[in-house]
Amino acid sequence: MAFRKEQRPGRVVSRIRGCLSPERNDSGILWGVPSGAYILFLGILLSGLLALRASPQIPQVPQAPPGTPAPQQPPVEQPPSPRNALGVVVLDPAHGGADTGARGSAGITESDVVLSVARLVRISLEAQGLRVVLTRQAGEDPSFDDRAKLANAQRGAIFISLHVSSTGFPGTVRVYSLPQTPAPLTPTPPRPGPPRWDEAQQPYLDLSRNLAATIQTQMAHRFPGSPDTPQVAAVRQLRTVAVPAVAIEVSSVSLPDRTLLDKMAPLFADGAARGVADFRSIFEAGGK
Repeated sequence: MAFRKEQRPGRVVSRIRGCLSPERNDSGILWGVPSGAYILFLGILLSGLLALRASPQIPQVPQAPPGTPAPQQPPVEQPPSPRNALGVVVLDPAHGGADTGARGSAGITESDVVLSVARLVRISLEAQGLRVVLTRQAGEDPSFDDRAKLANAQRGAIFISLHVSSTGFPGTVRVYSLPQTPAPLTPTPPRPGPPRWDEAQQPYLDLSRNLAATIQTQMAHRFPGSPDTPQVAAVRQLRTVAVPAVAIEVSSVSLPDRTLLDKMAPLFADGAARGVADFRSIFEAGGK
């Protein structure tokens, strides 16, 4: 096939004019579309391309080379562990069984009075959300060690031993904690092994004094003639208790009947419960 080597200029111009004329469109793709619409289509397409080129580019996140260890995340801080809260009160109605404790001439017995009082104190303490454990429920007489073991097995607990005196001004209440053991004149090295059973209360003496003080304050407000401050006494039941421990004593069995003691019981229960509530913040702060 032979190739045409040249064309006349007139023929080329006529073909260009034909493409631009409104009557024909020789593009092949838009056959039959007026050339003006074709030019408009090209303008829109060009404008779109320019707008796309001018749009902001999304930055590319650099990828770590293969085998690079992942960055370490900062450790998540754990919330602090809650402090041990005061949650249990071990109530010890003294004596029991054949051991009636103090006995008055009119037949009032200490073991019976403290058991009925303990039941009212329990109700008042439970109303404050505290769990109450009684060392005896009726006429049984647990040993000193059994009562102490029951208290020492609890967590977040205090121990309150209830008594009725044989003497004293009727209608008054006194609270006791164990006295501080005097330091020996000649210092001795500490003994190896666990502390002695009969010295279990020694580490808790400060807390016990604070507990005695809060309860005594409440009792003094309710029962005129009661002391404003607690006392110390070598109460046997407190020696082997390894939690804050006090003894509360009401006067007295030497009354002609139980009428006064029975009338005191609701106020006594409320005073004991409020004293424990006041002590709670001291207990949770470690005695400070």
